[in-house]
Formats: sequence, structure tokens, C-alpha cells
Amino acid sequence: MDFCKIHDNSSKCSVNTMECFMVLSTQAQKISIATLCGLFGILCVFENSLVLYLIFSSPRTRRKPSYLFISSLALADILASIIFVCSFVNFHVFNETHFSKEIFLLQLGGVNTSFSASLSSLLLTALDRYISISRPSEYKLLMTRKRAWIGLGVLWVTCATIASLPLLGWNCCTLNSTCSELFPFVDDNYLSSWICFVMILLGCIIYAYVHVLWRARQHVAYMGKHQVQVGKQNTRMRMDIMLAKTLIMVLTVLVLCWSPVLVLMIYSVFARLSNLLRKVFAFCSTLCLLNSMVNPIIYALRSKELYSSLRVVFSRFRRQLKASEDSPEAESTHRSSMIETVCEVTRVT
Repeated sequence: MDFCKIHDNSSKCSVNTMECFMVLSTQAQKISIATLCGLFGILCVFENSLVLYLIFSSPRTRRKPSYLFISSLALADILASIIFVCSFVNFHVFNETHFSKEIFLLQLGGVNTSFSASLSSLLLTALDRYISISRPSEYKLLMTRKRAWIGLGVLWVTCATIASLPLLGWNCCTLNSTCSELFPFVDDNYLSSWICFVMILLGCIIYAYVHVLWRARQHVAYMGKHQVQVGKQNTRMRMDIMLAKTLIMVLTVLVLCWSPVLVLMIYSVFARLSNLLRKVFAFCSTLCLLNSMVNPIIYALRSKELYSSLRVVFSRFRRQLKASEDSPEAESTHRSSMIETVCEVTRVT
């Protein structure tokens, strides 16, 4: 199906226009998208729900600002996976168009809010680590729970406000302006602004983590130069190497998951997309969902505190499972012993 050429405002804003954005033309493409979304979505919800449980089940972790940011990241990723999978599969796989422009923009706003909040939570996590390594003596004074909650409040309100702008009137139907080739009813200028917002978030995250890596490398060089105690030096070097591996993993996943989508969005603002590129964009969009699935592994489960809590949960679950398996056997053993006792008493009497 070729891209629909829309010339007047009345036609480009009709609900039937959404059929032009349904670019998956074969059953194999639809099955592939549905499989990817289902797999990534289920794993994302499970992993991030587990992270939230581990954080809030421990009084020690839920008091720390750094884990509040990770909780915000997990919540945003859960919302992103649920809203994105439901709306994306409903639109591209089942080709559902029986809803109004406002409902579609509301769904799009939910997806934008959750993914923007996920990236913003990554930024707060990056800033938290930036402050902890650049100003360690002042960290507890600068990063308090109150400031962490205020930062999270500003984060979610800002993301929700920016994502709601198309629904509030900044769309090509209300403004009679150029529509995006990737999203129905979305104004090209709004898409450009949203891309700039995401690029700023990604740039700040990358800058913060590169600075953390640089400071960690500086610290290793300082300890080697001043001949710090061998045991202490080896321990610190192992921590710095682990930190470097984690941060390199963070940056790699961010770039790989977000760059294809952003490049195609930027290209769509300046040039007309072919039908093939629009199909590529549909598949690349699932990479953002993959990022939400990988985030708990990188940010949460590599934490020693959360990993130890996870081991406690698993050991408790195994004990309960073993107890439930053993209880019928114990009950049958108890019953057989009671029967033997009764029989012996009967023989005696």
C-alpha cells in the first residue's frame, strides 16, 4: 500500500486517514510485530514489577533517593509497555480505526508521557551518580528525599504536559498545518520539538555518565600514583571497573535502542518517507520497548542490595514451595501412623 497523498485539511484530519499509517501489509509482518511486542511487553512488566516490589519491600532501599529514581524508571517502563503494546498492536496488527482523533491523541500522549518519563528518570539517575562521584562529601546534603520527590514531581508533570500538547490543540487539524508522515494528526513542528526534547535528555544522560567514567578513571590513576594500600586499591579498582562496565552498557543500550527511531523521525521532518522506511520505523519502535525491558537488568538487578533482596525472595519462595510439597506427604505419614496406633490398641484390647 503506497503512502496516501493528502492535500486538504478536511481529508488529512478524517478518521479514515489513519488507514494510510497502517504500513504492515503482510500477515508475516503483523505476526512478527505482535510477537515482539508481546514478548518484550510481558518481560518488561514482570521485571519492572519485581524491581518495584524489591525496592518497596525493604525499608532500607525505599528511603534512598537513588532507589526512588529507579522506582520512577520502573513505573514509567511498566506504563510504557502496557500503553505502547496495547495501542501499537491494536493499530498496526488489528487495524482498529473505530475511535476518534481525541482518543488516538490521548493514547499517543500516554505513550509519549511514559517513554519521556523513562528517559527523564534515567537522567535523574545519571545526575544522582554524577553528584555522588563528583561531590561525595556533600552528596547526602544535596540529594535528600524531599528534593528527590520534588524532582520526580517536576519530571512527571513536565512529561505529561509536553505529551498532552497535541490533544490540547497543537495538532495539524486544529492549526491547519503540515502533518507528520509517521503519526496521524501530529503537527510536524510539534514532532520536531519533541525530538529536540528527547535529544536534550539523551545528551545530558551521556554527558553525566561520560563524566562519571572520567572521574572513576582519575581516581584509579590517583590511587596508583600515591600508592594507596594494596587491598584498598584493588577493591576500589574492582568497583571502578564494574562501574565502567555498567556505564558502557547503559550508553550502548541507549544509543542502539533510541538512535534508529530518532534518525527516522528527524528524516521524516525534512523529507518524504518511502513505504519501506515507514515499515522500518514500525519495527524500530519496538526497540524503545526493548530498552524498557533491559533497564531493570542494568539499573536495578546489578545493584548488590536489590540482588541480595532478590536472592532472599527466591529462597523464601523455594522454602514455601518445598513446604507445600512436603505437607501432603507429612499429612499422609501422620494418618498412617495414627491408623497403625489404632490397630495396635485394638489388638491389645
